[in-house]
Amino acid sequence: MRVTPSMYYKSLYGEQNTQLNNKLFDVNKQIASGIKIQYAKDDVSIFAETMRLDNEIVVLSQIKKSTESGLKVSDQADEILNEFTDKMKRMGTLLISAGNDTHDTTSRDAIAAELRGIESNLKSLANTSINGQFIFSGSAIDVMPISKDGIYNGNDVAMKAFLGSKTQQQYNISGAELFLGEDLLTRKEVITNVVNTNLISAYPALQSATEQGGASLSGTSSIRDLMGDNDNVIDTVNMKHYFYVSGFKSDGTAVSEKISMRDNEKIDDLLSHIGDVFGNTPSAKVVNVSLNGSGQIVVSDKIKGSSKLDFHIVGAVDLSGGAAANVLDVSDLDDGETDFSKIMLGTSTATNTNLHVKEFIKSSYSAASTSDITNISGLYYDKTNFSVKGNTVSSNVAQIVKGTNAFATPSTKISQVADLSNGTATTADDTLDGKKLKLSGTDVNGTAFDVQINFENTAGGGSTFSLNGNTYKIFDVGVPRGAVNADDMTYQQLMDVVNMVTTNNLPASTNVDTDYDNAVLSSNLNGVTSLSYDGKLKFGDLNFISTKATIALYDDTSTTFTDASIMTFNTNNAITVKDPKTDFFKTIDKIISAVEEQKIYPDSSQGDMRNVGIENAIAMMNDLQNHVFTVQSKVGAQSNTLSSSLDRITVLESSTKILRSSVIDTDLAEASLTLTQLTNNYNAMLSTVGKISKLSLVNFL
Repeated sequence: MRVTPSMYYKSLYGEQNTQLNNKLFDVNKQIASGIKIQYAKDDVSIFAETMRLDNEIVVLSQIKKSTESGLKVSDQADEILNEFTDKMKRMGTLLISAGNDTHDTTSRDAIAAELRGIESNLKSLANTSINGQFIFSGSAIDVMPISKDGIYNGNDVAMKAFLGSKTQQQYNISGAELFLGEDLLTRKEVITNVVNTNLISAYPALQSATEQGGASLSGTSSIRDLMGDNDNVIDTVNMKHYFYVSGFKSDGTAVSEKISMRDNEKIDDLLSHIGDVFGNTPSAKVVNVSLNGSGQIVVSDKIKGSSKLDFHIVGAVDLSGGAAANVLDVSDLDDGETDFSKIMLGTSTATNTNLHVKEFIKSSYSAASTSDITNISGLYYDKTNFSVKGNTVSSNVAQIVKGTNAFATPSTKISQVADLSNGTATTADDTLDGKKLKLSGTDVNGTAFDVQINFENTAGGGSTFSLNGNTYKIFDVGVPRGAVNADDMTYQQLMDVVNMVTTNNLPASTNVDTDYDNAVLSSNLNGVTSLSYDGKLKFGDLNFISTKATIALYDDTSTTFTDASIMTFNTNNAITVKDPKTDFFKTIDKIISAVEEQKIYPDSSQGDMRNVGIENAIAMMNDLQNHVFTVQSKVGAQSNTLSSSLDRITVLESSTKILRSSVIDTDLAEASLTLTQLTNNYNAMLSTVGKISKLSLVNFL
């Protein structure tokens, strides 16, 4: 075959020219754009790796942004809590100063005024916002967390930053945790509020030869010193003094027990008996019971993290030697005299002037019905009227779920709160079946009512309430509907009954579910019964600014000492000075009120009967500080975790970008060298083609 010039041209120039031009074009594109490929078809492996790295960079960028945002909130919370602790330290210093006897009324008023100023500042700090978003409101960032009266309005939702696959970190501290949190290491402590002195020492004629004077009481003082007598004979044989103890253990078990004692027994013996009532044994103590310098009884829980401990005590002695002080129902003591000096001076107007009733706890809560005498305010434990303020009727006992120590909600079953081992002696344990509550008071029109709520299982017909000779079913929400099972009855169903009775909107019939529902709806137009944020029952009158309604809700065996109450709603109980549950601003208010009332210790004889006193206020402030320190420690840990994560994510993002650059970016030095090589190759090809072309022309000639 003859080789022609066109074959030379095609072989040496045509194909190579195209290839070299393509390569030169590609290299120039890389140099101009800075990247190796323009399209996936240019290099599939580089394209796939680049897309994967691009996606990883986007994810890391999102994580970084989320972490930075969370860290900003967490750091801000940490700064605010630093200010909180500084303000609280100042409050603690002022409280210690206020407790000093060198201060007079004027200087204590000045201290109280400064404390109120700090309180206002703390509320402002609690309402701190970033870009209009409140940092202590949980997820309700547009809701101001603390109202003027110190009530928390946010939620307890934790907000979390996204730190990677299946990895999140909380960055906020909700106000529910800070202002209503719970310290599981705290032990509840309660104290009586009546100041007690040595009654025998005040009357020398009553002192025996072996007794010495001294107005104060101690653990070694005799029961006779505490309760009084009408002669100078110490009776070492007969039981004369009786103490009626009520309350709840830390596990939610109710107690109701009578303690009988002789003249010569010591107050320490009484304290020991009280401890036994609450479950102390020779080998183990569950409570500490002591006497402070004001003759007040202090009961401290040794079980951590429970808010159920509650305590009430009333004492009685029949100075005539009869049995009037030894009763089964504490209401039988209501004809006695509480003022021992009136008995000694012969000025008592009580029905039984020989019956000395010793009050250890007083409050402003009145007895639950007009049939109960009301001049002995410390007689009843839980058969008391709710407090009334304007159009609101409120209880004072939080409903707390056994085991979890959580506040009850409308959906909580009453059986989860009540002590099922107590109540009417004829009913079985571990069930509400057969137990009863009394609901008494006046409705919104001022008309008296007396209701019995009967907890019954469906086998016995289901739960009902009785009023004015009619018995109404309390309906469940099942299909078909019937009276609710005792152990399934919820707080909402109980509140429906309270609301219907208090607003005087009763069902048109006793056993028709639609009539029941209509009565509930009608009652909601006139009043609202609810559980407060801290688990307390309250009624709000929707028609009157000052309501005529009064409410008392209690166990039907409330005043007897054969069966303890299954549960309480409003009590004349010992004052709480330590509690695992925190209510920050309510506690702050109590602390400042102690200084405002100039009280060093609780004293029911003047001012607010429930005032905790400065001594207890100092301890309460220490507990609040510890609570805030604990929360701030959590905030610090969150910030450290977020900061470490941010550092790690920043490094990962940088490394990924470098890796992407190595995959997709053009190496300019390498590309320039390639361009030079291709240019030389192209020039060499052109030179070769030119020479061949000249050679062919000579041959042709």
